[in-house]
Amino acid sequence: MAGTRWFVASVLMLGWAAIAGPSAFAKLPDRPNILVVMSDEHNVNVTGCYGNRIVQTPNMDRLAARGITFDAAYTNSPLCVPCRLSFTAGKYISRVGAWTNSCELPSPDYPSLPRIMNAAGYESFLCGKMHYAHDRRYGFTEIGGNMNKSTKNGRGGRRDSADLKPTGERSRRFDDFYAADNSTVLNHDRAVTAGAVEFLRNRNATDKPFFLLVGYLAPHFPLIVPQKYWDNYKGKVPMPVIPAGYLDSLPRNYQHLRVGFSVTDVPEAEVRKGRELYYGLTQWVDEEIGKVLAALEASGLADNTVVIYTSDHGENMGEHGLWWKNSMFDTSTRIPLIISWPKRWAGGQRRAQACSLVDVVQTIAELGGATVPSDWDGDSMCAWMDDANHRWKDLVVSEYYAHNIASGYAMIRHGDYKYVYHTPADDRHPAERELYDLKADPGELKNLAADPGQQDRIKTLHAMLVKELGEDPDKTEQRARAELARGYTNVTAGP
Repeated sequence: MAGTRWFVASVLMLGWAAIAGPSAFAKLPDRPNILVVMSDEHNVNVTGCYGNRIVQTPNMDRLAARGITFDAAYTNSPLCVPCRLSFTAGKYISRVGAWTNSCELPSPDYPSLPRIMNAAGYESFLCGKMHYAHDRRYGFTEIGGNMNKSTKNGRGGRRDSADLKPTGERSRRFDDFYAADNSTVLNHDRAVTAGAVEFLRNRNATDKPFFLLVGYLAPHFPLIVPQKYWDNYKGKVPMPVIPAGYLDSLPRNYQHLRVGFSVTDVPEAEVRKGRELYYGLTQWVDEEIGKVLAALEASGLADNTVVIYTSDHGENMGEHGLWWKNSMFDTSTRIPLIISWPKRWAGGQRRAQACSLVDVVQTIAELGGATVPSDWDGDSMCAWMDDANHRWKDLVVSEYYAHNIASGYAMIRHGDYKYVYHTPADDRHPAERELYDLKADPGELKNLAADPGQQDRIKTLHAMLVKELGEDPDKTEQRARAELARGYTNVTAGP
């Protein structure tokens, strides 16, 4: 049934564009260019405009001063590829089979955000990493060089639910915590900046409106950055707060993340070093973003360009005893989101209620006058940005069915509460739950799921989660396991 829906939507969308032809676009009113800058693994708390007084992010802060900052924006999956495929398709990951980093959308011609923007008269460009398979661009024209070269086999699995014995080894990723002038991330992102700057320099006001997605890798590990950026933060970054006995109380899946990623016994000096380097890398990518924004200003197109800055997910940075992403803690799932278009919205505004990347997709579509397939998720935020008092749903969901876990899990945030449901790993390990009052406990250190006074709230939030996703997570987990075990039958190797 789902396959029929996307095929019909694709035919209607592309057919309309073919019938209407270029003359139809000329009749439409002027619409803004849309520039989306998406970094990778940016912990929202390491940003000046989100209250951090240590990190230096002047370009992001300047963008916030000219735009609207969203204080409770979330990813729809705390992992690179599932999040970016969800953003591309406008749907939750469980609805497109984007389970893990080895996955792709169900079809090369799947209805996508760039395709509906193209059908509305835009030209959609990608400069940088979206973690697509080497042979798929989903409607984007790639500029700046080929930066999406991976091969996807669709495979994955689950850890033995009972095996929580530490390996005794330290993750090799910690070996890549040092100062240097070059790295895979730094060199990649310099090329991204160069490609985006060149595009903006050569773009004319008389061209079709553009939808440009600029995809950076920083501040994703390896945490390698030139020495001067590390020097800015030595001895200044506070350490994680982890109460005595807390790590033993973590849900089983998070204990599996600690064991599976070999981060169970990280020396204090290594934690401090990694956090300082992460701050430095965040400052470094802020400067790269600043170069793109300066090029936009110099192009003469800035007044009619909506600029959106966001990230695919966060970084735990040792908080909760975790590194990288993958969890449902705010360090991993909450993301920066700034939308700036002074022509329509006064700068310096904030929105406190929860939203997510599928809402950003719907917002981009509305700004561009694009027709969105009826089965897409999310809601446009344009009316809410126009009027801070406009009624907003204040609801987000995020899902994780990927690696180094015993079972998949899903999260819903509504109002001040966050609820996480971990599906049963097997007959011996039943479902687990988390519930946090984010207003009273922003660090998410007190799980209220066992509180007798919270059981009605848990039932309500679970029902809301199932309704929003259209499926019970227990069923989703079984689908994910079967599809990850089967993988893809036709895999074309990339370069």
